[in-house]
Amino acid sequence: MIASQRRTSNVAPPTAAELEKLVEFLYRKTGMLFEPARHPFLEKRVQDRIAAGDCDGFAEWFGRVRFELGGGECQALINAVTVNETHFYREEYQFRCMVSSILPEIAARKAPGERIRIWSLPCATGEEPYSIGMYLLDHWSDADRFDIEITGSDIDTDALRRARDGCYDARALQYLSPAVVARYFRQVSPGTWQLCEALRSSVEFTTANIADSSISSAGPVHDLVFCRNLLIYFDDVSRRRAAEALYDCLKPGGFLCLGHSESMSRISSIFGMRVFKDAIVYQKAP
Repeated sequence: MIASQRRTSNVAPPTAAELEKLVEFLYRKTGMLFEPARHPFLEKRVQDRIAAGDCDGFAEWFGRVRFELGGGECQALINAVTVNETHFYREEYQFRCMVSSILPEIAARKAPGERIRIWSLPCATGEEPYSIGMYLLDHWSDADRFDIEITGSDIDTDALRRARDGCYDARALQYLSPAVVARYFRQVSPGTWQLCEALRSSVEFTTANIADSSISSAGPVHDLVFCRNLLIYFDDVSRRRAAEALYDCLKPGGFLCLGHSESMSRISSIFGMRVFKDAIVYQKAP
């Protein structure tokens, strides 16, 4: 580790022109726009990746990012620059809305035993899709009447590996009551808790890039999508494209939950706004 740190410190930061090329590449690849305020963060991640790859400089490393067979270095870059700030029961008011208003409306259109598909994108290290499952078990009495499928997707493959492991620190659990922690987690080491196997096996995790046109290739299959605090990293063009992709992924009458600082009314008019007691959400036309 000491040698790696010393090697990183000797790597020259990318020039302004090189950084501009990288920002453009990441925008085309992921839809994320790195504003000047985030350039120091990006520069540090680039230096780390150049050092990790033992490259002579930016040009050699960037060539690997663009052309390496299998895309390993490109994925490593994406993993390095992705923000995974989350915790269990984040923006809990939307989960209350899910069980009190959204799911009862979805269930009214389905027969008992029929599948309800819920998608969390981006899911980061799994706190959101697992929170959905826990909240359903604890607060929706009709959960057993339907075949509920929860999927968590993210562009960051490292985050997905951690999600599948289901191990978390005290910070991730800080908004859970002791009773909920005792019910769903076991302490596996000092400062680390693992989610119970039953819940871990009930959530499927997949790699997905909302900027990839193939994301909606499966068609309208989801009843409810949580896409929270992602679009704040996009520009207006990327946000509209993402909104259209999410719309195509939803069944008629399906619902979309955005983050508290995001508003579909400023992005696209394709969704209708629904004002429920607990939250404002967006709906695809039935």
